[in-house]
Amino acid sequence: MAVLKDYKHFEGHHWETGCIYNFFDYRGIKAPHTGQPYSEALMLGVSGGIVMGYFSFAYKGYDPQARILTRNTFDPRTTMLSRLGVVQNVYQTANLDKGEANLLRELENGTPVLVWADAYSLPYNCLSPEEMWFMRPVLVYGYDQKAKNVLIADRSQVPLTVTTEELAQARARVKKDKFRVATLEAPDPAKLATAVQQGIWDCIKLFTEKPPKGGKNSFGFAAYKWLAEQLTNPRARMSWEKEFPAGTRMYSGLTWAFSDIATFGWDDAADRSLYAIFLEEAGLILNKPALQEVAQQFRRSAQAWRKLSLALLPDEVPAFKETRDLILLRRHLFREQGGGAREQTQSINARLKEIRDGMVVQFPLDAEQVAAFRENLSARILQIHDIEKEAIGRLQHAMK
Repeated sequence: MAVLKDYKHFEGHHWETGCIYNFFDYRGIKAPHTGQPYSEALMLGVSGGIVMGYFSFAYKGYDPQARILTRNTFDPRTTMLSRLGVVQNVYQTANLDKGEANLLRELENGTPVLVWADAYSLPYNCLSPEEMWFMRPVLVYGYDQKAKNVLIADRSQVPLTVTTEELAQARARVKKDKFRVATLEAPDPAKLATAVQQGIWDCIKLFTEKPPKGGKNSFGFAAYKWLAEQLTNPRARMSWEKEFPAGTRMYSGLTWAFSDIATFGWDDAADRSLYAIFLEEAGLILNKPALQEVAQQFRRSAQAWRKLSLALLPDEVPAFKETRDLILLRRHLFREQGGGAREQTQSINARLKEIRDGMVVQFPLDAEQVAAFRENLSARILQIHDIEKEAIGRLQHAMK
């Protein structure tokens, strides 16, 4: 049995940064400018910050998805660790026994371990592994071979438990990440200011320049206008009239977009309020007081994103409101109760399926209301475009 008995670090929020926050917190690693653990806001900013991205697609046999990307998606974790000067001690093998041995060795050395595992295979997430896979690191701080239990810190404020067999299956799900583990060295304080500068310029470029990958309309300010047009122009190539017509397809588009804005990130507003916190930290690190004022503009943006999320699943449509409330409740229950909320989460998922299936029989909006609904969403998206255009302009000026 290898268990870190003094482990009590569960404040990490997000897939990309939460496990790293918890790891540094346990190791007592402090940021030089605060004397506190390196914040998730700082990690977000250094990794490339926020973005606007829009994609729509469908897998055979499933409802289509309208996805809104709110964070830099171009290898943010590796970028952030590299910029901060964090050495990663990575061990990977295709062999199950060696993978277990690597994990146990690091735990016995007194450190929690980043372990790559498929989110859909970990039962506390209440997802269906036959639908998808999603490999990401979780933080393991206990492994009991005799009892066959594993202790995990992963976005919830309470410990999570899976069996050794469940973890092994999740670790083996995707070949390129199979049985990978890692531990981290402390960041290099001398690299902090440069890391912050690089992260801010990455963010600016993702809004204003051609993205490293993907279509030019998929990211940045172009993506706002692209999405606004798809909502309101029925003749557009990827219009919502074609891709997300009234019924289960529109319901799916609305729920995916809402979830991306309100539940995927650290906050409920496309991570804009978290980015504002980063800019306030950055102002201190770089001695640029103007960044404090830019932060306020991104708080304006956060308010606009919240209003957009409410417009996607508004109170005026009872089925949409219930969907919104259930999605938010599901996230809250996991954060507060972890695996203890599994039965409630399964009930929520079942109810969401009932609501979705009901859209086949009777969609709550007629054709005229659907058109007005999409016009409203388009107007809100363009409003966010204008707010963030000003915010990014101010950010560029502050960094000169």
